[in-house]
Amino acid sequence: MLYREAGDFKTSYRDDGQTFPIRFDRWAYYALVAVAFAVVPFVIDDYWANAVLVPFLIYAIAALGLNILTGYCGQVSLGTGGFMAVGAYAVYKLMTAFPAVPFPVHVLIAGAITAGVGVLFGLPSLRIKGFYLAVATLAAQFFLVWLFNKVPWFYNYSASGQITAPARELMGIAITGPAASAGARYLTCLCFVFVLAWVARNLTRGAAGRRWMAIRDMDIAAEIIGVNPMRAKMTAFAVSSFFIGVAGALFFAVYLGAAEVGEAFGITKSFLVLFMVIIGGLGSIFGSFAGAAFLVLLPVALKNLLVGSLGWPTDLAAHVELMIVGALIVVFLIAEPHGLAQLWRMAKEKLRLWPFPH
Repeated sequence: MLYREAGDFKTSYRDDGQTFPIRFDRWAYYALVAVAFAVVPFVIDDYWANAVLVPFLIYAIAALGLNILTGYCGQVSLGTGGFMAVGAYAVYKLMTAFPAVPFPVHVLIAGAITAGVGVLFGLPSLRIKGFYLAVATLAAQFFLVWLFNKVPWFYNYSASGQITAPARELMGIAITGPAASAGARYLTCLCFVFVLAWVARNLTRGAAGRRWMAIRDMDIAAEIIGVNPMRAKMTAFAVSSFFIGVAGALFFAVYLGAAEVGEAFGITKSFLVLFMVIIGGLGSIFGSFAGAAFLVLLPVALKNLLVGSLGWPTDLAAHVELMIVGALIVVFLIAEPHGLAQLWRMAKEKLRLWPFPH
């Protein structure tokens, strides 16, 4: 059988603690990464890039960030859309003020700026938690959207109030602006996803991740055993906001190209990323990707089915889509609170023991 641990010996603690302990999983991961980097950029067209792959990659980064805060540290946040707006406006100001700096540097600096803003709005978590913290982050969402709408400096005093990403190249290849190809935009997002997923995996497996999970499980007990609540919560807000800021920067500069804060980063965006984390699985790196894939692919599939095949009106199909997503969230919360990640773990366990009963 292919999916077996027999003969896959571990000779060190490093081998024993690796992310993919089964050889089949490791080779499948290597093959997936090779195809994603070496094949997909050369075969995708604009439709697949704009409708599926680029938004999936960007939302996966945002879901990773929110999962670190909510899934691993237990701090509920409804301000994801506002923090994505911080990343978008930060990268816009940087791109227009420093055109000679490479675009990836702008994105990372925008993420760092968002991390600072996230720590600022995360300060209430030192005193409140649960529903009250969710309300505080929701207030941050509305405040940030209001700020970017009311202060003309953020959108360079544009008469329309809209921001437009300048065209930028990396090693002679356009990655933003009208000249950017589907493959270049996809590969740019993929590189950020690959690096940030690796960072998230190592953080959650290390000392920082253990502190976050201790705070999540029981903050009073964690403080008794030596975990500093302020340090743990602030680092969670900082890392989470950094990821979300990078996602916002890519969402604006690479995916949209032009944006208006109320439409692109409203409260709907915050709930969408939260639903990705819930459906994918709280406290799971894989769940962040699974939830993002599910909620990006589902609207595309429903639109092709209801509008393309059945000829339904677009507005009716949009309402049906919202109903289906809402019903799925309720089903997952009741039937499988750990989301798609838990279903995937159970399927792998059954496959590992097949054909023996489990």
